[in-house]
Amino acid sequence: MSFQPVIVGSGLVGWNFLQSTFDRQNELFQKSPLILRDTEYFAENIANVQSAEDLVNDRRLLRVALKAFGLQDDINSKALISKVLSEGTENSSSLANKLSDSRYAEFSKAFGFGNANGAQTLADGFAEDIIARYNAQSFEIAIGDQNETLRLALNAERKLPELAEQSSSNDSLWYQIMGTPPLRAVFESALGLPSSFGQIDIDQQLEVFQDKANQRWGTNDVRELATPEMLEEITKTYLLREQAQEIGSSSSGSIALTLLQSISFG
Repeated sequence: MSFQPVIVGSGLVGWNFLQSTFDRQNELFQKSPLILRDTEYFAENIANVQSAEDLVNDRRLLRVALKAFGLQDDINSKALISKVLSEGTENSSSLANKLSDSRYAEFSKAFGFGNANGAQTLADGFAEDIIARYNAQSFEIAIGDQNETLRLALNAERKLPELAEQSSSNDSLWYQIMGTPPLRAVFESALGLPSSFGQIDIDQQLEVFQDKANQRWGTNDVRELATPEMLEEITKTYLLREQAQEIGSSSSGSIALTLLQSISFG
């Protein structure tokens, strides 16, 4: 029988419990039969994959590959995935670069089928990297089945430091945050931005995100925001805002929002 993560409470209470039990719960979850079968099959067979067609025609390999990048809902979109992979990311007109969700470009670049250096499936550490991503995403999805807010917080704590390791400019990193739905959701909520915000010009969105981050946390440098101290502050802000919104328009909700505006995390 597969292990299902245990969540006690919501908001900061649920988050603190999850943090205190994370290592043990994650360890038990990764020993689930389905996880082990999927990862063992991937490790044994991915080296045989040398093209986008090879990957999309093996559903078991494709399931692991897509989930590793949070794209598991596209498992039946073979034509889309094949085009994303086969066109690569080195041409600005490739489909992966045109899609607003930056996870497609990350996915295509990792496998490399459409890029100059070709398939990366035989590269040292490739299978291990994809499996690690798959394991992390699988656990986060299992958390999300019980509490989506905690899933997004967990994802942000993993993905933002990964993003900050890139050599890209600060603006480029922000565009990636804006183009990664789970990360974007955390920042939009933490910064108090409305759901309609995504409809304005993309460059204006960048300016607002950076201005709001400066006001809220004293910096808009993604690499600074990805440090453990700042990431903890972002996560707490996000969780408190989400908790306040759950309470709704009641007087308790007004009190929570008022407290949120004045609270300082040091």
